[in-house]
Amino acid sequence: MDHGFAALEGPLIIFGEATITIEPTKGAFERKVTMEKRVQFDFEIEFTNGGGIQGQGFRLDIAGDDISDQALADYLVSDLRLLMVGKVHIHKKTILVEKHKRVPIAARAGSEKLVDLSHTIEHGLVTYKGLPAPIICDYVSREESRKHYAEGTEFQIGKIEMVANTGTYLDCPFHRYERGKDLSEVGVERLADLDGIVIRADHKETFAMNADFFRGKELRGRAVLVHTGWDAYWKTDQYFEHLVECGVKLFGIDSVNIDDTRGGPRPVHSLLLGAEVLIVEHMCNLGQLPDEGFTFSALPPKFKGVGTFPVRALAKLR
Repeated sequence: MDHGFAALEGPLIIFGEATITIEPTKGAFERKVTMEKRVQFDFEIEFTNGGGIQGQGFRLDIAGDDISDQALADYLVSDLRLLMVGKVHIHKKTILVEKHKRVPIAARAGSEKLVDLSHTIEHGLVTYKGLPAPIICDYVSREESRKHYAEGTEFQIGKIEMVANTGTYLDCPFHRYERGKDLSEVGVERLADLDGIVIRADHKETFAMNADFFRGKELRGRAVLVHTGWDAYWKTDQYFEHLVECGVKLFGIDSVNIDDTRGGPRPVHSLLLGAEVLIVEHMCNLGQLPDEGFTFSALPPKFKGVGTFPVRALAKLR
């Protein structure tokens, strides 16, 4: 019977101080990762084809001050390279202040980490002053649903009323141009696993950007994300012409708008969407990304006749 671990009969007991490194939750892109916490625990692993293994006093390197049982179980299984794993039980978990024993998983070749770049959309959230906040409520409440199902069975069906420009969202050409592509017509290759680059434009140091911010950078075919650290950052529009010329696929920013909204014209939206460069606004957590070495994804639902919609934007660090 092959569990991908060892060909042994009966339960396998693992004692002593085995060492596994858990992927850090932040700072994974830094050359030097400093982690000083380990976790000690007992575990039981059941296999779907029978049998199991146990371990007592197991110790793993972790990032931060704690780790959930689920995350602990996932990395234990991954690092031991087990196959056909069923239930994993974690017992007697204790966090220890102790030096790490191995190179962090995130620092090893081929490791990946996901970073959420989206704001949470909740009832009453104001994205733009003047636009209505979303109304999020029950269409069928759990209490109401009990009338339709067997005892002990209940569901909730939500109802959402909101404008498309809510939270972290993507603009496609139809948002600006009547004959432009809407969300249903944008190919997924323009939305997912785009090679990304972050441009740093600290609002404390500069109020406007020009093409100099992008010179000497590899931009063609990439998602260009501007990290300002401020949600009300106004910019000039000259440097966007440079982005179009360089063949950028998508432009994202962590501020309220890529255009200066103090006037009526929207030259940046007009320029980028006219060239079918997609736009993602109101992102967050760009400070957790390296300048390069990640892919970017932002997929909205496939609506016909809609040019803007919220997305779950994320970066995958390599």
